[in-house]
Amino acid sequence: MDERSALRRLAAALPAAGDDAAVVDGLVVTTDMLHESTDFPSGTTRYTAGWRAVGASLSDVAAMGADATAAVAAYAAPTLDESELDAFLDGAIDVCEAVDARYVGGDLDTTGEFTVATTALGETDAPVLRSGANVGDVVCVTGALGRTAAALRAFDAGESGRGNDLFRFAPRVASGVALAPHATAMMDSSDGLARSLHQLAEASDVGFEVSWDAVPVHDAVDDYAGDDADRRAMATTVGEDFELVCTLPADAVDGARDALSVPLTVIGDVVDGGVRMDGELLADEGYTHE
Repeated sequence: MDERSALRRLAAALPAAGDDAAVVDGLVVTTDMLHESTDFPSGTTRYTAGWRAVGASLSDVAAMGADATAAVAAYAAPTLDESELDAFLDGAIDVCEAVDARYVGGDLDTTGEFTVATTALGETDAPVLRSGANVGDVVCVTGALGRTAAALRAFDAGESGRGNDLFRFAPRVASGVALAPHATAMMDSSDGLARSLHQLAEASDVGFEVSWDAVPVHDAVDDYAGDDADRRAMATTVGEDFELVCTLPADAVDGARDALSVPLTVIGDVVDGGVRMDGELLADEGYTHE
């Protein structure tokens, strides 16, 4: 059973699950697990690991249109090195402070591979689910895509400083809260744009027609992309960018943009069925835990 099949099985058994986070009586809760071999390339500092691991869970809170309140992490490594642990804590604290949340602790253990499990909490009385998109809405993204793909290329090239800088994304908590009154459906782009569109389509029983030329691509992608096809793959399928992908009525776009402090780009329309880019079927490709 692959990851998506496992997630569908869990969602079917757990009514409160299935979106980026669960919501129970206004409490938003989400958890993530990251491993050194799959999530932290060689050269990733412990500070960046703390920022990114906790930030990933804060991004799930953002996708629900909720205010983030707190986060915890279970930290496990082959040895509990003092300087590494301090750096991780600094990153975790700083990313929480960046979204007006608090890092309040967690757990420690030793294990064969550096591994982090994070949990973030938030609050909302009106969560934005993945299932509310309507035919006739437009589909939008915040910020720009491909940041993580560029970071991975930087790490591969031995440019650890730039890789770490690109890996420390800003969770879009404020943007999620600002979008909540306007959005009909929303999720984060942790699995990549292409897969996110398929997931929203499945949850809302709709389709999407998007334009590649409209997709906002992070400036760093052009420093590493080999050609146009590579550039497109970096921006749409690598994932882990943690931007917000949302749908909203076309006449709500201007109001949503006025409420945001980051760019909001319309990339296409919600249609009856199928997920297409420039009229061609868009493959369901993206980040998968293996």
